[in-house]
Amino acid sequence: MRILIVDDDDELSSLLTELLTREGFRVDTQNDGRRGLAAALNGGYDLMVLDVMLPGLDGFEILKRVRREARLPILMLTARGEDEDRIVGLDLGADDYMSKPFNTRELVARIRAILRRLENRTAGDRFEVNGISIDPGSREVLRQGKPVEVTTFEFDILETLMRSAGRVVSRDELMEELYGRKATPFDRSVDMHISHLRKKLEGDNPLIKTVRGVGYQFVRSFDEGSAT
Repeated sequence: MRILIVDDDDELSSLLTELLTREGFRVDTQNDGRRGLAAALNGGYDLMVLDVMLPGLDGFEILKRVRREARLPILMLTARGEDEDRIVGLDLGADDYMSKPFNTRELVARIRAILRRLENRTAGDRFEVNGISIDPGSREVLRQGKPVEVTTFEFDILETLMRSAGRVVSRDELMEELYGRKATPFDRSVDMHISHLRKKLEGDNPLIKTVRGVGYQFVRSFDEGSAT
């Protein structure tokens, strides 16, 4: 598995390179935003660790441009206490985030959780629920027969909810399934991905219903109720 680290902190990049190499990954680093973007789009990487504050081109702009052209999983690094940065990063399509300074072992665990899902995905028959059709093999999503672009995490959340259509899936279940960790009251990642899916998939009728204090339900038919 190949990982790209885009961060202008050379000491941190060296530390992460040494750590991830020991863990069996192939690691490349870039300390400039423009070179980082070029590498992300052309380097054939399996995951990118991306800092927000970069010379040349900031992390948010890199994230936006990568999302227009690729499904590369992206873990954002943000300054501690910058809640707005984390929200913006998720809103732009980041798969996960960590605040600096962070525990390096937790970073490795989060990277492994993301890559484990990608490794374990298997081809299967396309299936459809309430006008939404997905193909686990090609990871294609169709809404009323028309393709919809989704990120890696958005697809995995959608598949999990659709396979449990009609049943409420808790936030804890989604966090364990997708991130390998429990949900916290301040973790907005799943909620942001759900919000993106709603914008991309729903028209006048809700497809993903929020059950307050519990989790989310993919409705099997529009008469099952309204999202809240």
